[in-house]
Amino acid sequence: MPDFLRFAGQVVFLAAVAVFIAYLSQNPVYQQVPDGMAQIKLSFAHGGARKIDCRRLTPQEIAKLPANERRPNTCTRERIPVHIQLTIDGEVLYDELLEATGLSSDGPSRTYRKFLVPAGEHTVTARLRDSKRPDGFDYEKTHTATLKPFQNLAIDFKADIDGFQFR
Repeated sequence: MPDFLRFAGQVVFLAAVAVFIAYLSQNPVYQQVPDGMAQIKLSFAHGGARKIDCRRLTPQEIAKLPANERRPNTCTRERIPVHIQLTIDGEVLYDELLEATGLSSDGPSRTYRKFLVPAGEHTVTARLRDSKRPDGFDYEKTHTATLKPFQNLAIDFKADIDGFQFR
């Protein structure tokens, strides 16, 4: 009889644990985006221009290099920061100078940001400068979106595919 009681006790205990887990999986209710709000996500990785322009080597300089390192140009690895700006309905929501990643500052500048906005129609303008120019932007795109509650608008940047992409 003690084996039966031990088995029954285990069944009751495991059933209680299962009910507790089921309760916690449904309560409390978690919402990532509050009621009546939509989300805009800005995410990209893009390399800015080189800090120092590439220089063409002279034939004498090329001849001095070891045979396996001969090349027509010499370039530094370091890249300039990328300036990104995001405005929504004319208000600047994000304005940042993104440093190049990597040990030698030769990697792409990266960002991933989420912004909560009220659901409805919004005019979103994304701007990016990846050159050495002191002001202005090299890429700019404006998009009008009607966002429903809980909807996501993703903004990506691909220089070779017309700049900013809104999805």
